[in-house]
Amino acid sequence: MKHILITGGAGFIGSNLTEYFLGKDYKVTCLDNFATGHRHNVEPFFTNQNYKLIEGDIRDLETCHKAVKDVDYVLHQAALGSVPRSINDPITSNEVNVSGFLNMLVAARDAGVKRFVYAASSSTYGDSENLPKVEDIIGKPLSPYAITKYVNELYADIFSKTYNLSCIGLRYFNVFGRRQDPNGAYAAVIPLFVKQFMNHESPKINGTGDYSRDFTYIDNVIQMNERAMLTENEEATNTVYNTAVGDRTTLNDLVKYLREYLSEYDADIANVEAIHGPNRIGDIPHSLASIEKAKTLLGYEPTHTIDKGLKEAVKWYWDNLK
Repeated sequence: MKHILITGGAGFIGSNLTEYFLGKDYKVTCLDNFATGHRHNVEPFFTNQNYKLIEGDIRDLETCHKAVKDVDYVLHQAALGSVPRSINDPITSNEVNVSGFLNMLVAARDAGVKRFVYAASSSTYGDSENLPKVEDIIGKPLSPYAITKYVNELYADIFSKTYNLSCIGLRYFNVFGRRQDPNGAYAAVIPLFVKQFMNHESPKINGTGDYSRDFTYIDNVIQMNERAMLTENEEATNTVYNTAVGDRTTLNDLVKYLREYLSEYDADIANVEAIHGPNRIGDIPHSLASIEKAKTLLGYEPTHTIDKGLKEAVKWYWDNLK
């Protein structure tokens, strides 16, 4: 039985990965300090004999060493996300996303894990105006968060070359889906808008709404993690991949989709209009990924387009928030 450590395993992406791999009879250890993750995300796993929870912080090296004991693979999801959060508190973002990441690399190296797959970020493309985004062409970071995620890639590259630790980074593009938290000051746009529509409140769009994103459903992200973790193609390792759909949606179109899909459950939502505010500092205007590298080297084929993913996400929120 293969053993996976999922850091940030009580978070949105981490808990979905946990559920998936437990369903495939892997042994899964979750490391989380519950700073942004939630206990209710992992409580259903407590009765599974193949699941273990370690409540701890990746900023503590001893905890990281404990977590990787007897582990075959690490899926490193733990981080402080959010561009605005990093702008408000760059020091803590750096401590978690850089120092914590380095701790996990050291622990994984010392434990001799087979593969270290980590959550990278599309924010790494920074001020590059090239579309679609291709892995080898990046610009200057536009936020402290983006800097931390780029530093992760640099450290992973050094550890692969210096210590022969097999590493793969997945540059996530605006991931959404079941269990993504709609609450808090740094809630992602889709769950936040869903909650507001369900409460008959006008969602607030930053700027004109013409900014676009390559919104990526959680099932596509799970597929990429599995393919990256298990690939035996040496050419496919020690690099980074866009983890996306390869299509982009403006914020204005996103609002239209959500209003349409949610009004199937509550007709009054069709009459809720969005409002507009100023652009956010540090936001990239447009984001569209090339996924050719992932298709070619990992055999990746996204299963969910934006509309299919939104329909599934909306149903989950309706069933779980009402």
